[in-house]
Amino acid sequence: MQRGMFSYIALEDRIPAGHPLRAVRQLVDVVLAEMSPEFDRLYAERGRRSIPPERLLRALLLQVFYSIRSERMLIEQLDYNLLFRWFVGLAMDEAVWNHAVFSKNRDRLLNQETARSFFARIKQQAAGLMSDDHFTVDGTLIEAWASHKSFRRKDGGGDDSGGDFHGEKRTNQTHASKTDPDARLYRKSKGKEARLSYLGHIVTENRHGLITEAMTTHADGTAEADAALLMLKDLAKRSRRITVGADKAYDVAELVSVLRELNVTPHVIQNNKNRRSAIDGRTTRQVGYGISLGKRWLVEKAFGWLKQTGPLRKVKLRGLPKVDWLFLFSCAAFNLFRIPKLKARCA
Repeated sequence: MQRGMFSYIALEDRIPAGHPLRAVRQLVDVVLAEMSPEFDRLYAERGRRSIPPERLLRALLLQVFYSIRSERMLIEQLDYNLLFRWFVGLAMDEAVWNHAVFSKNRDRLLNQETARSFFARIKQQAAGLMSDDHFTVDGTLIEAWASHKSFRRKDGGGDDSGGDFHGEKRTNQTHASKTDPDARLYRKSKGKEARLSYLGHIVTENRHGLITEAMTTHADGTAEADAALLMLKDLAKRSRRITVGADKAYDVAELVSVLRELNVTPHVIQNNKNRRSAIDGRTTRQVGYGISLGKRWLVEKAFGWLKQTGPLRKVKLRGLPKVDWLFLFSCAAFNLFRIPKLKARCA
């Protein structure tokens, strides 16, 4: 005879008062309440009852925070992990949904528009913690969920079986991945292996290293400069000049010139190897130049978290829109996890 479990202790009381997820949950509740009108427009008033979008997003935050490698495993954890149930808003004996619900909501809810709205509202919760004048920009390689064998000729010529491709000259102009057509063959640096990838770009502020702008692009040689201009354009819409630190990959004359026109002072590491740097002594002799370069570790810290804790070392989604959704959402999760700690430290 099977017996049910009964507990005199409420689920709320089982979570330690000082658990870091308590402060995170408070911020999440505020943000999701603000987004409620957006959610209402996504779902029909009639028909089968849907899983509340707030629960889906809270569950996906847990997946990022705890490095859970699949949505199937996330649902398994939700079934027996009381901490996860509390964070998502499930009662102790409430049934969990099927993992396929996430896939079915990719187009409607789990998209770039929702991720950008969530990211922007998380930033609002960091008011007073972020620098308004000094930033750092950088990009990172995101390995696509596609193998080299899927990278085949666009015209269908040659061996289309995905067999031995060694010795064959393959470029993004002549070849494309059958698994993920948006992925591009990209080499991080000379001597490194070329991989099917995307590029993730972020701008961090220099006070605490919170992410202020983020986007994903195809992996190509001009993507870092193009993304930097797009992200810094909005930050530069103010009366006073801002500064932005960057590595030598951004030492491009055209980029530096446009940034200065946008009222942005580029604190870019000089690239003097067999060329003339676009950054001269008028910039490098300033005290702020050295300070900006000394803050570049903050952007590397963000990328380290996104790849070690977050899901961005090798994404399990295909297509630029879906990868961009995951990148934006993970950047929001990075900020969300740090904001309560920073507020407590600055109180």
